[in-house]
Amino acid sequence: MRNSTRSAVDPFIVMDVMQAATAAEEAGRHIIHMEVGQPGTGAPKGAAEALTKAMGEGALGYTVALGLPALRKRIAQMYGEWYNVDLDPARVVITPGSSGGFLLAFTALFDSGDRVGIGAPGYPSYRQILRALGMQPVDLPAAPESRYQPVAADFAGEDLRGLLVASPANPSGTMLDKPALNALTDACAANEMSFISDEIYHGIEYDKKAVTALEVTDDCYVVNSFSKYFSMTGWRVGWMVVPEDQERVVERIAQNMFICAPHASQIAALAAMDCDDELQANLAVYRRNRDLMIDGLKEAGFTDIAPPDGAFYVYADVSRFTDDSRAFAAEILDKAGVAVTPGLDFDPARGHKTLRFSYARSTSDMEEGIARLKAFMAAR
Repeated sequence: MRNSTRSAVDPFIVMDVMQAATAAEEAGRHIIHMEVGQPGTGAPKGAAEALTKAMGEGALGYTVALGLPALRKRIAQMYGEWYNVDLDPARVVITPGSSGGFLLAFTALFDSGDRVGIGAPGYPSYRQILRALGMQPVDLPAAPESRYQPVAADFAGEDLRGLLVASPANPSGTMLDKPALNALTDACAANEMSFISDEIYHGIEYDKKAVTALEVTDDCYVVNSFSKYFSMTGWRVGWMVVPEDQERVVERIAQNMFICAPHASQIAALAAMDCDDELQANLAVYRRNRDLMIDGLKEAGFTDIAPPDGAFYVYADVSRFTDDSRAFAAEILDKAGVAVTPGLDFDPARGHKTLRFSYARSTSDMEEGIARLKAFMAAR
């Protein structure tokens, strides 16, 4: 069959690494997973219990396209609790994961051919979803001096229709503070650009609370998910916050694209929001793993990193050791039994010199992985 030009997207390299790691495990090897951004924990117990109860009470069918009203109301309540933002639940849209949110946001805001700026390094699927929709992703190479976060000067004169930022960021874990967000949203407003804030890692912060874009403007799309802080990757449920005048626009698209997010996942997500003790215990593990990873990587020789403010990644410059991060990651998997992600996933221009290390799994796994990395680098 003939394929569309839009279908010619690049692979998600981390998934290829995960497949290679799985093949090694099937061959009998013990692999430490530092490649994928998946919590080592499952959904909170209260989420599973709530779903079990609901399944015993009746069928779970379609919900309205924007999601269960109780879940939208609870998310709006969270914005008051976490950020002191008074949010109308009508602005909350429940989505099939953050990926569904990006599809809705890009479809609502941009036309085919529109140029949309994304920070590099950044989550690779931004680029590929935009391409699959016939839009033009424009990489904005962010400097280490700005902690791999874009600044307004990076897109001056680029003729963009929109800007997408992430804080805490993947792969760097760095965050935008309120002045930085203000500068970006002001620059977008001055250039009639739409602003999208990916806040999927909110809740996983270490020294200070992440700032939501809603603290500085209502004229933005905010995308979030239950995958990371709430530890529900496989449940495929997330949310967006949109401006008031965008509610019906997004609703119409959601009705046709998805009908609704999975009803079962929405029930579990609602319950998960009240499992604070369990979620904070998970955060304590990530905090411990972060300290172990930063110290252990430096001892192994990976000294050029941007210390993460949040999320569960360390992004390292490995140009001292290689100019082919994909081959280097394959060598680490083969010889050390540790799966890591080449930076090419996140930055096509400069990622051949970088690696991302995830510390989302158990502390014991991180300790073993660091020991293997030290031994590998010492013998190299």
